[in-house]
Amino acid sequence: MNVGDEIPVLLLILFASAVSAGAALIFIAFRLVSRNREQRKTAPALEWEGSFQAPRRPFYSRRPAAWLAIRSRNLHAVQSALGLHHAKPCSWMEGLAGEEKLFIAPPVKGWILVIGSGLPDPAEDVDACFRFLLDLSRKLGSVQFFSASRVLHHHAWVRLEAGRVLRAYAWAGRTIWKQGLRTQAEHELGLKCLDYSDPTDRASFTPPDAMAANADKVPLLAARWSLDPAEIDERFLEHERGIAGEPSRRY
Repeated sequence: MNVGDEIPVLLLILFASAVSAGAALIFIAFRLVSRNREQRKTAPALEWEGSFQAPRRPFYSRRPAAWLAIRSRNLHAVQSALGLHHAKPCSWMEGLAGEEKLFIAPPVKGWILVIGSGLPDPAEDVDACFRFLLDLSRKLGSVQFFSASRVLHHHAWVRLEAGRVLRAYAWAGRTIWKQGLRTQAEHELGLKCLDYSDPTDRASFTPPDAMAANADKVPLLAARWSLDPAEIDERFLEHERGIAGEPSRRY
């Protein structure tokens, strides 16, 4: 065989080798993709009640203006105690969008959060807020309420057990609710609690304003007592659904 005859044969061999190598790469890539899919199918689902492992990512940058923390794992018990009307399943993202009057979130480490514009505002009617929380605690036991305004710096924190107020403080330009002994967490965080008769002139505080500092620290107190909503891991958002609806009555 002369050189001219060998060239086509060599080209055919090179072409066959390239085709074989390409087919092998495609087969390997296909096997890797298939294996990843199988691993995702068989991987255990994330659970709200599990421990939070690093790295953790807060699920949203803005906390609600007010929220309840109820020690319970029973969504329907909380729904019944709130007398929720027009109840429907609701994802975290939908509930946090602010369009629902009340959103009962899935339990996290034994606590159920409730957020929404349907919660009472102590700055508007502190007596109505007191009655609402007392009634809810009689039905559900351990109930906590937190609120903090970023604009007015109004704030409140309340802890109840079995229909009894253990600790409450609310400020809305003046102290409107103060009950129970100051807790260790409040002391450690340096929270300022004025008496009913204390002056409310902002000029009486040295910068930064004590009441503004209080409002900023409400989530820190919530984290000590129960949960800070903004610190819940965002990985759970796609897997769990709560209940949304409207309160059955005005407070």
